Amino acid sequence: MTMNNFKKIGLSALAGSMAMVSAHAVDATVTMESQAVYSTAQGNEAATESSNGKGIGVDTDLHFDASGELDMGWTVSVSHVLDTNNAVANSSTQMAVGMGSLGKVQFNHDGGAASNGIDDVLPFAYEEPWDGTTTTNEGNIFGAAVNVGSVSYHTPSIELPMGVTLSAAADYDPNANVAQVSAGTVGGDAGSGEAYVVKIAHESGLTLGGGNMKVKNTAARQGESAATGYAKYSNGGLTVGYQEFYYNAPSAGADTDGSGYALAYTAGDVTISYSVMDEQTNAHGATAALEEEELSAFQAAYTMGGMTLAASMYETDNVEGVAGVKYEETELSVSFAF
Repeated sequence: MTMNNFKKIGLSALAGSMAMVSAHAVDATVTMESQAVYSTAQGNEAATESSNGKGIGVDTDLHFDASGELDMGWTVSVSHVLDTNNAVANSSTQMAVGMGSLGKVQFNHDGGAASNGIDDVLPFAYEEPWDGTTTTNEGNIFGAAVNVGSVSYHTPSIELPMGVTLSAAADYDPNANVAQVSAGTVGGDAGSGEAYVVKIAHESGLTLGGGNMKVKNTAARQGESAATGYAKYSNGGLTVGYQEFYYNAPSAGADTDGSGYALAYTAGDVTISYSVMDEQTNAHGATAALEEEELSAFQAAYTMGGMTLAASMYETDNVEGVAGVKYEETELSVSFAF
């Protein structure tokens, strides 16, 4: 999504409120979305016939960011995102402490977990293929259980021989799958969750990575686990990627696994991409496996000065694993950067 710089302030007054943090000025920015989207959709899902239609909408997010430097050289940054559609609501909040060669610690009040950041790393010109579907895709919820009210540690990038760079991160959520609490309060008695991710990048353009997540059991709920792994290669304007995922459902539900691949090519101001993601819900007890669900998207984007025009054609076959159920969506977008 495109955001525009609405106001930038050197907030010495805010620095005063952060005197315990920094003796330097704090840089703060307010940015806003500047994107309008026209969408059309059609499908034969009995439960979602109302989604067969069309509409125009404008993104309504406001982004507030502030950063400063401590006397010891560490940095502190805070980010808040408000969704102002009808009622104002917080949709993302993180506070990160950069410790130089010691890495970074980030507090994720809402979003920002390192594991959730690699739920889908495949290249695209506009959005992920699951963005234009009515179905729930387990591949894109990797790390979601530890994505609110959690803390993350990111290692610094480690330079290895032969042009290899290694980095890793860990997430911890004391109350996984539970809404975040306000500062100074406690949450309910839920199972804790941990996740770990690693990335190996080579100077040739090849990147390998993956992650693992686990949520502990409670008396009322059996925990869950998930894993993902990916390979991505970039050369010039071409990027190709492949990713697999596995999800072990809570309370002994059916396991799900799948994979996806995508390629994107940029030539000058034009980017095109094609991506596919498959998902299989496996047999569980006496319940048979569902049909394999397939999500695909063909996209193109053109940038002209500060304006970007983009289009995406989404298609989902065997929605929610039901044979013959189909959903299609087309989006046309215009966004501005000024």
